Amino acid sequence: MEVRVHGKRMHVGADLVELAQEKVGAAGRIFGGSATVDVEFSEQHNPRVAAERFRVEVMTRVAGRDLRVEAASADARSSLDAASEKFERRLRRLKERLVERGRGGGEKRLNQQGERAENDSVDEEIVRVKQFAIKPMMPEEAALQMDMLGHNFFFFLNGENDRYGVLYRRRDGSLGLIEPS
Repeated sequence: MEVRVHGKRMHVGADLVELAQEKVGAAGRIFGGSATVDVEFSEQHNPRVAAERFRVEVMTRVAGRDLRVEAASADARSSLDAASEKFERRLRRLKERLVERGRGGGEKRLNQQGERAENDSVDEEIVRVKQFAIKPMMPEEAALQMDMLGHNFFFFLNGENDRYGVLYRRRDGSLGLIEPS
């Protein structure tokens, strides 16, 4: 794996370049291959952001996907440590997903239960799956079922038009119905 290290608004010393190539290269062995990884160090000269003065951004394209992580701290080495750890976690997670997808058969899950490396706004974890038999019912009966369950929404098969719908409670307390067109 080729690791290219450069600085933005700062000079990156040879020892820091070597350390970055070692740490990011070690994480890159998860996928192997001949991917190119860009490691960019940048320094903020603003005294208000002294706690995040040094920022490290690691970018690569692996398995047809762009992967980018960044970390910031008061020291360039600690920023590199944090960024390389995030990079390794993301690579492991991507590889696990690709392996699970490639296995096929068996029970399919959107996300595996277990340790979450970090909170991403894109990746939401499904923590519970409910299954139930759907029988045709009128919207009034669906409203009664929704109230009996104490939910704010209810998915049902509309008996009037044989289409699925979602009945939901609006903020003003009234009910709303979502149906496909």
